[in-house]
Amino acid sequence: MKARSVGGGRGDPALKAVTPDGDPVLAARLTVPTVPGTFVRRDRLVEQLTEGAHSPLTLVNGPAGAGKTLLVADWGRAYEPGALAWLTVAPQDSAPGVFWSYVLHAFRHHGIALPEDIGSPARPGEVDHSLLARLAAWLNGRDSPVTLVLDEFDRVAGAAAVAEELQFVLRHAGEGLRLVIISRTEPLLPLYRYRAAGELVDIRADDLAFRAEETAALVDRHGLPLSAEAARMLTERTEGWAAGLRLCTLAAQRADDPESFLKDFEAGHSTVADFLLGEVLRAHPEETQDLLLRISILEETHPDLANALTGRDDAEPILEELQRANAFVEPIGHSWYRLHPLFAEILRVHLRVRHPGLEPELHRTAAEWLSRAGLLDAALPHAADAGDWELAAGELVDHLAIGRLLTGLAAERLDGLFARMAPEASGPAPDLVRAARELAHHDVDRGVTYLRRAEENLPGGDPGDGAAAARLSCAVLRVLAARVAGSADLAETAARDAAEAERALPADQLERRPELTARMLTDLGSAQLWAGRFDAARSTLSAALDAAQGRSTAFARHEALGRLALIDFLHGRPGRAEAHARGAIAEAEQSGLPMSDRTGMAQLVLAAVAIDRDDLAAAQGHLDQAAAASAASRDPVVAVELAILRSRMLVARGDPRAALLALDDMAKQPLASAEPSPWVSDRIAMATATAHLADGDPKAAVKVFEEQPSHSPESLAAEARARVAAGDCERALGILDELPEPRDRGPGIDVWVLLTRAQAVDALGDPAAAESLVLRALTAARPHHLRRPFLEAGPWLRRLMLQRPSLAREHAWLTGTLSPQPAASRQREESVSPHPEPLSARERDVLERLAQLMSTEEIAADLHLSVNTVKTHLKSIYRKLAATRRGEAVRRARELGLL
Repeated sequence: MKARSVGGGRGDPALKAVTPDGDPVLAARLTVPTVPGTFVRRDRLVEQLTEGAHSPLTLVNGPAGAGKTLLVADWGRAYEPGALAWLTVAPQDSAPGVFWSYVLHAFRHHGIALPEDIGSPARPGEVDHSLLARLAAWLNGRDSPVTLVLDEFDRVAGAAAVAEELQFVLRHAGEGLRLVIISRTEPLLPLYRYRAAGELVDIRADDLAFRAEETAALVDRHGLPLSAEAARMLTERTEGWAAGLRLCTLAAQRADDPESFLKDFEAGHSTVADFLLGEVLRAHPEETQDLLLRISILEETHPDLANALTGRDDAEPILEELQRANAFVEPIGHSWYRLHPLFAEILRVHLRVRHPGLEPELHRTAAEWLSRAGLLDAALPHAADAGDWELAAGELVDHLAIGRLLTGLAAERLDGLFARMAPEASGPAPDLVRAARELAHHDVDRGVTYLRRAEENLPGGDPGDGAAAARLSCAVLRVLAARVAGSADLAETAARDAAEAERALPADQLERRPELTARMLTDLGSAQLWAGRFDAARSTLSAALDAAQGRSTAFARHEALGRLALIDFLHGRPGRAEAHARGAIAEAEQSGLPMSDRTGMAQLVLAAVAIDRDDLAAAQGHLDQAAAASAASRDPVVAVELAILRSRMLVARGDPRAALLALDDMAKQPLASAEPSPWVSDRIAMATATAHLADGDPKAAVKVFEEQPSHSPESLAAEARARVAAGDCERALGILDELPEPRDRGPGIDVWVLLTRAQAVDALGDPAAAESLVLRALTAARPHHLRRPFLEAGPWLRRLMLQRPSLAREHAWLTGTLSPQPAASRQREESVSPHPEPLSARERDVLERLAQLMSTEEIAADLHLSVNTVKTHLKSIYRKLAATRRGEAVRRARELGLL
């Protein structure tokens, strides 16, 4: 059966596109089949289909060979270009990402222009729900409906996700979509709802079955006149099965008495198979029969591939003749052919009977030919079906495709394929594949064990030994293992080994596998980041971004941008951090990467920036999205930063005790990395100290830094802040004086340093210097709206700004935030009872200074009171707040909104 293209051809974009599996889009699957001259149009069915054009859903349901496809294809010829799209569904479409990728390509192939913002899926197993929403909204807004035909939908009959997503689009597309499903089985759609609403046209097997007069017309089209009685008998015995009728007619053409032959035909599946083999297959010469049996193992065949399977060179004329004879061989373009699936299935059964044990060898030959032709994705399943795992793994390694097991669009499919690898498969290539799978699943010990065994079995290192690809694969996996182990030294050593191995390989071979380099650079940059080698990490991650653009490297670019955003944030540059984070998100959205497969790092950086701006609602939204990413449970950087930011949120909401508990829980969870990270330790210490300060316990905050020495400028500033709160202002200023020059230090750190210094000099009796420092801090913070440092500075800053009205007037963006809030808006969710006795104005003055960790003598001097009077006020405050010590009184006051 020939194919008719409605929008395809050599210039068709579908021919250049790839699916989320990484395979090229097959234009033949998007092509409306051409109706042969022997086709019999049945007006009764055409009328039903035409009626269905006014309903959301039409179901054409019947057994194989019932004539479903040709019926709809003939009816669809009446449509104008751009009104109907066709997709022949394949088994791999059970993966939602692959299915929806093909649907979108089907629209474009048939001249239906889609908006750019709809995007496309990136992972085989998932599709972003927002993509489906955009598609449905666009269809709903069209002036005229689009008819989408899904042929052979039974191939994804068990894919509940696909059916659910299809139902979502159909329901929300309104009048903009008419869906025609051709299937052997009922789809997993709520058909009862459509029936109840009168919105379903249902064409079933009984409708598709030929009637006697239609059988007579079919046989007549083949040049065989048939009496009405013979047509009736043949129709009864075949139960009107279109394929059986056609098979009988083809065989009858060679019979001496066609009418008698057709009268004697017996229906039934086994009879049809025997008939097909006996009357159709054996009607051809022995060479043709042998070719058909051998190519039956293939989904698609090429004359040269068929020659490799037969060992002859006559495949091209044989395939052309089979096509002309309508012997269930269909051309699909560019010299490739396809056997009718039912015919191929029966041929495979006969192959096993006629040539037992030959099938694995045919699969092996097909794998080798396809690999030499550069069709690795098609070759690997045949190598697996042959049980030749050394061949399958060897081809993957030799083609530098080991990176496709680690990242990119085909990782899931390849992982599933090699999950079947037999344990007895041995050699460097199988062990490299095992190592890649284990490392991709984050099992470092098993991965390194397989990797070490592969390296031990590699040849000695002679440039001509043909093992350069394997050595490069080993080095790339070593970089990944070092990243997971947290060792930048090992990662950098492995990267140097990779660079040396690359020199032994042709440049064009490396260019064809950009995902290998992109993944290695991202892993190396991540290891350097963990070790605190920020300059090296920034350089490496930037190089990963410069790697070849394409869908195979989309995840690497997304991850690199997220890591760069974190580096920017750690250096106190919120503007650059936000830009890189949004770039990472845009990269993921443009490539269709599902939310669950994103790293979550970009969302964490956006959350951190939002906390510094005191936009807690936005920060919580970003944290929730980061937590949904798969990396939240396996990437130590993401896991630690998520816990730290959650603790910061609790402090910002007035619950430092809960923040400390969250940090304790995080500390009990062992990190995946074997080597500690200095800046991660700093971040944890800073978060812990901040929570202690908010809880009114500066001594505990100082103790944190005594047990965990500071490394970064931000951590040193935090230590100084803790010492100021503990009353050791001289030591705090000494720490600040020792800070290195702010060469790569942004406003996010400078603001904390300036405010800490201002608090120290203010406590030492220099309010003018304090005011000058606060003004500098405000100037640095204003472009980025960094409110959190001022909110956490304490009441001394609020008092200073109230005493200096000029500061408040010039920085209105901040002063509203510093104003005391009503108690109701600052209480924790749990109720606090009983409600305390109101504090007097003087008691409030004392309480504010108490929160600043001022001593009794300092409070007395500041308020011009005697020490005994202050002590009396303190006793009254403790009684009214039901507290027994200073920290408890301050915490209770914050809970009640008194501070």
